[in-house]
Amino acid sequence: MIESPRIVTTEPCRFAGLHLSIPKPEIQRVMGPGLDEVRAAMAAQATAPAGPWFTHHLRIEPSGWDFEICVPAARPIAPIGRVRPGEWPAMTAARTVLHGGFDGLAEAWAKLDAWIAQQGFTAREDLWEVYTVGPESSADPAAWRTQLTRPLASR
Repeated sequence: MIESPRIVTTEPCRFAGLHLSIPKPEIQRVMGPGLDEVRAAMAAQATAPAGPWFTHHLRIEPSGWDFEICVPAARPIAPIGRVRPGEWPAMTAARTVLHGGFDGLAEAWAKLDAWIAQQGFTAREDLWEVYTVGPESSADPAAWRTQLTRPLASR
């Protein structure tokens, strides 16, 4: 189930990120280790997370994912290994929250994209998923919450 979508203006958010381009079947294998790598890079620089982790999907192709695994950073980080500093920009976007497991993400995105079109907006290609409550917080997927944010190109 998704909450009622709305239009928001986001604030910039500094983050530490790891960019990956992978075949779709690899997502479950690389997500955990990639997140661990980002968190370790931040810890090595004594930088605390400033919020829940997220992914920035630059492109989603039928064959694969081009995305960044990101953790908001309380202060700027220096590049370390594969982890680089980045910033979630201020933007006008459509947003909703998925209640439930990650298996509902595809349907939730389809509903959000349909709502965007019904409102007369054009969405950009990229998207953001913020994992506010997930497996690290609850073993029950029904308790999980994923914030979906799709930047808008125009109306």
